[in-house]
Amino acid sequence: MKNIFVFDHPLIQHKMTFLRDKNTGTKEFRELMSEVSMLMAYEVTRDLPLKDVQVETPIGIANTKIVSGKKLCIVPVLRAGLGMVEGMQNLIPSVKIGHIGLYREHETLQAVEYYSKFPEDISEREVIILEPMIASGGSLAAAVNILKNRGVKHMKIMSILAARSGIEKLAKQFPDVEIYCAAIDEKLNPDCYIDPGLGDAGDRLFGTK
Repeated sequence: MKNIFVFDHPLIQHKMTFLRDKNTGTKEFRELMSEVSMLMAYEVTRDLPLKDVQVETPIGIANTKIVSGKKLCIVPVLRAGLGMVEGMQNLIPSVKIGHIGLYREHETLQAVEYYSKFPEDISEREVIILEPMIASGGSLAAAVNILKNRGVKHMKIMSILAARSGIEKLAKQFPDVEIYCAAIDEKLNPDCYIDPGLGDAGDRLFGTK
């Protein structure tokens, strides 16, 4: 699908191997997710608009460029999306950060919103939603709709790992939203976890079970 982008950069794929490894500890897992997020952010932000400016160097005047137009906002989906924030901030220190809290109702598997907080001008910003895993796609679909209901017109999704059925469902449901991920696995297990996946990203980030 035209709005799905999968990264094949060697450094990202190398780091994905260790994210998947069950023997990778919490500290290393957290660092790897931040590093992968920063590498992905470099490409996700490639189309940011620029404007011409002049600056004075120690030698003379340089004609150069800065980012212009809409300012960015990143919105991690709690709680696992928090693991992707540091990598983005390292690349874009001034970025605004919103939050969406969702949990999956065990019987219906529907996403339920329990918290949201955004910059007041969120509708005027380009938004990048951060969610490490796209399994069924239900939580991200809910996040996109929450932001659309607040007037956001330009958004992207950045994910570490996706199940094919979930990412294709999202891409079809929201053809105006670009979806970026580092890898796609072919199936979900009976409990709706990505198989082989990397386990529960939130538990591995924060050392919980």
